[in-house]
Parts: sequence; C-alpha cells; structure tokens
Amino acid sequence: MNEIEKESINYLQKYWDYAITVLMEYSPRLISALLIFLIGWYAIKIIKRVVTKIMIKREMEPTLSKFLADILIWTLKILLFVTVISRLGVENSSFVAIIGAAGLAVGLSLQGSLSNFAGGVLIIMFKPFKVGDFIEAQGVSGTVKQIQIFVTQLSTVDNQTIFVPNGSLSNNNIINYTYATTRRADLTIGISYSSNIKKAKELALEVMNNHPMVLKDPEPMILVRDLADSSINLAVRPWAKTEDFFVMRSDILEQIKLKFDENNIVIPFPQRDIHIKQS
Repeated sequence: MNEIEKESINYLQKYWDYAITVLMEYSPRLISALLIFLIGWYAIKIIKRVVTKIMIKREMEPTLSKFLADILIWTLKILLFVTVISRLGVENSSFVAIIGAAGLAVGLSLQGSLSNFAGGVLIIMFKPFKVGDFIEAQGVSGTVKQIQIFVTQLSTVDNQTIFVPNGSLSNNNIINYTYATTRRADLTIGISYSSNIKKAKELALEVMNNHPMVLKDPEPMILVRDLADSSINLAVRPWAKTEDFFVMRSDILEQIKLKFDENNIVIPFPQRDIHIKQS
C-alpha cells in the first residue's frame, strides 16, 4: 500500500469518526424531537376531534365552528413546529425574527387578501347572514351557499355561482331578505280614472284574503297611492312567510288582473292627450 492510499484511508477514517461523534452527540436531540413531533401530532388530532364534538353539541353555526377549529389547529401546529425546532438546537430568537420578516413581506404583498380575511372574520362573528339566506350586496343577489374565509359563494335564481370578496362585502350595505320570518310585498296597480275606486279596492282585498299564502296578521292593506297622469295607482300590500313570498307575489298580481277583467276595472296604458291647434 503506497503513501497516497494510506493518506486517503486516514482522511476517510477521520470523517467517519467525526460523523459518529456528531451522531452520538445529536442523536438524543433527534430522537426526542421526533418523539415530541409524533406525540404532539397525535395530540393535535385528538384535540381537533374533541373540539369539533363540543361545537356540534353546542349547535354552533357550521362556518364559525370550522373557522375556530382551523385557527386552533394551525396555532397548535405552529407551536409544535417551534418546539421541535427548538429541541434540535435552533434558537427561538432567530427563528422568531425570520418568521417576523417573512410575515411582514407576505403581509405587504397580500394586503387585499388580508382585507378579505378580516372581512370573513367579521361576517362569521357578527352573522349579518348565514348559509341559506337570500341576500343582495355589491350589485348582485342570490342564496348564500358557502361562507369561506376570503369569499362568500352565492347562487343566483338562474343557477349562476357568484363569489363575492368578503372585504367589500363586510364594508358595504347588505340586504338580507330572509333575516325576518315574514315579508311584505309592495305592489302598485293602476286603474283608469273612469273605474270605481271603491270597487277596485274591494276586489283586490278579496283576492288577498282568499289567497292561502297571504297572512291574516299582519293583515293585508290597500290604499290609494297616487293620482298619476294616466291612472289612479293603488298600493297593494299583502304579507307572507319569507319562503312563500315570491310565489304569493306572482299569484296576487295575476289574480288581481283576472279579477279586474271580470268586473270591468280597467288597467290603462300610459296615455297623453295631444291637442292640435289649427292656425
């Protein structure tokens, strides 16, 4: 064996001895860190299961319960990660500084997303609407299908899906049509000046009183709203349960029109008299 081969074997032996030394020194840390990770991960799963069951028993709103559970689980995972890293010998101060710098950079680049996140938190906390409600906001209307952290999913009456950012949704007006259990229809029906107002009001009231979806309390109302250019406008105001509103509204309009036709109550077209003056 020549000198070069002997020198190479000596280098290999030194590297091997160094690797064994490092392994012996750090193996307790590696083993303990691995045990902490496995035990902590299993504990987080158990905590998630227990918290979910508690929220279900207390009948919390599904979106809120899922959001709170996710926040708790991610917080526990971050704490577990920090604990494992610390056990491996990484200083907490350096690690926290790195996370802070990364968080600042991400926050500056995701200002819009953070605004939507904050809006989602506000919607979930204060509940201006819930899944299944019919709302109007941001120039669109539809049934709420899902409230996510960043967007709210709506389904329109013609079955289109709309995703509205929670930031703009929480900072503007929201009309919740299903928040109350009852709803009033404000209908305007015009009759000609030659028609009998009293008779027209009696017929419209009869239609509302005979409709099964029109509530007796509050009782339906009908009154003269305007003496317009071409018609006498009657304000027809029946109440219905929120879920029956649209069917009731359509039925009342149709049945009043048919009732007026049967009794010679005229619903006029817009008219304008033109006088021709001969010179």
